[in-house]
Amino acid sequence: GPRVRFGPSPTGFLHLGGLRTALYNYIFAKKHRGTFILRVEDTDQNRVVPGAAEGIEDMLDWAGIPPDESPRRGGPAGPYVQSLRLELYGQASAALLASGAAYRCFCSPQRLELLRRDALRRQQTPRYDNRCRHLTPTEVAQKLSQGLDCVIRFRLEKGVEPFQDLVYGWNRHEVAEVEGDPVILKGDGFPTYHLANVVDDHHMGVTHVLRGTEWLTSTSKHLLLYKAFGWEPPQFGHLPLLLNKDGGKLSKRQGDIFLERFARDGFLPEALLDIVTNCGSGFTEKQMGRTLEELISQFEVGRITTHSALLDLEALPEFNRVHLSRHIENQGLRQKLVRELQGLVELVYGDQQVHPDVLENKYVERVLLLRKGHISFLKNLVSSDYSYLWVRPSVSRQQLQTISAEADAIGKLVIGLMRRQAADFTVEELNKGLRSLQKQTRDTKYSSMMQLLRLALSGRQHGPSVAEMMVTLGAEEVCGRMHRALSS
Repeated sequence: GPRVRFGPSPTGFLHLGGLRTALYNYIFAKKHRGTFILRVEDTDQNRVVPGAAEGIEDMLDWAGIPPDESPRRGGPAGPYVQSLRLELYGQASAALLASGAAYRCFCSPQRLELLRRDALRRQQTPRYDNRCRHLTPTEVAQKLSQGLDCVIRFRLEKGVEPFQDLVYGWNRHEVAEVEGDPVILKGDGFPTYHLANVVDDHHMGVTHVLRGTEWLTSTSKHLLLYKAFGWEPPQFGHLPLLLNKDGGKLSKRQGDIFLERFARDGFLPEALLDIVTNCGSGFTEKQMGRTLEELISQFEVGRITTHSALLDLEALPEFNRVHLSRHIENQGLRQKLVRELQGLVELVYGDQQVHPDVLENKYVERVLLLRKGHISFLKNLVSSDYSYLWVRPSVSRQQLQTISAEADAIGKLVIGLMRRQAADFTVEELNKGLRSLQKQTRDTKYSSMMQLLRLALSGRQHGPSVAEMMVTLGAEEVCGRMHRALSS
């Protein structure tokens, strides 16, 4: 099957753009029974952030799209970290030097800076003037014997072959006309992106390169390198940019596009996978709530369009609501949510005497099933609006009697009503029942009766409707609370 790779630089957290690239590679691999490789591209050592590579792999695992081969998992084509493959790049450069496809360049940083300033002053794009391309073997030997620093550059030849991009169709970029010969190996023995990605894709047996569209114009240069090595190139497919819904770039400075943030804020990974493919393309239909399995079965590379993908992050809570409902419906996933919610209750209400009954699996599970579709995040259920679910109120009979002198009678009526209800009564049925109860009181207004019930059940003046509270608490808990309030 095909082999694809995701090659992030370990310079920070994984953000939504990176997740999307990884996801398309993962889906492509799974669709065609292939292999998904994670390769850490850390050749720019100045920018490497300690722990970033581990963080990226953690987030791919969290998102449910783990690599088959990676630094952590190993595999047949390792090591999967570029800084551990320097010998390979050295050999590759030596082969290009030997065949004349590359040459040593001794130009000083100062000279390159002067060239750059000069070009900018003339309002041209800075480019190397290929000066060292013309050094004779004798001149090269002489400079080496003087111990001069050098880099290795690749000769760009005119006349590139067009290539067929899986997304953008036929393409070619006459690179030799617009840029100078690129550095492929730096003075410190580290490769540049162009050399490292070609050498590694070849040695790792990568068959399809799916990457961001910012690399589209470099592909002709990479194909020249494949040709110089005499290697068969992979197929390329470039993914359109992921942009804000106003068309601007997703800014990493906003800091709110990192996966860690979404995970911490209680978003489900499925919601993220769904939204970044929903605004992208490559799938049969655009509906909210698609699972990874559905994405894999619907995916066709040919369906990816070339226009930018606009991401509407404000819609993400709505995506999360849909996926959370799906988790609640699924028995296995629901048990996981029950445990998670129990943990949240302990965390938020731990110092407020949470009664063991309230943390019972059955009760917590009932709450989830009843609130399904009403909440976008599990943590909504521990917000103050829902505190009545977890903390039993301490309300005295006296307090209830100040609202209505008929508190005792109302309590009895409500307990009687609860005992008559079917196990799964609805808010509508209950509202009818409560209306008819009020007619059985002597002189308590409906609003006062509701105020009394709300206080007895939650200890609060505000919150969801009384009927909704009663349905979510369940008959047993409602009776228990009424009984305790009236006998205190």
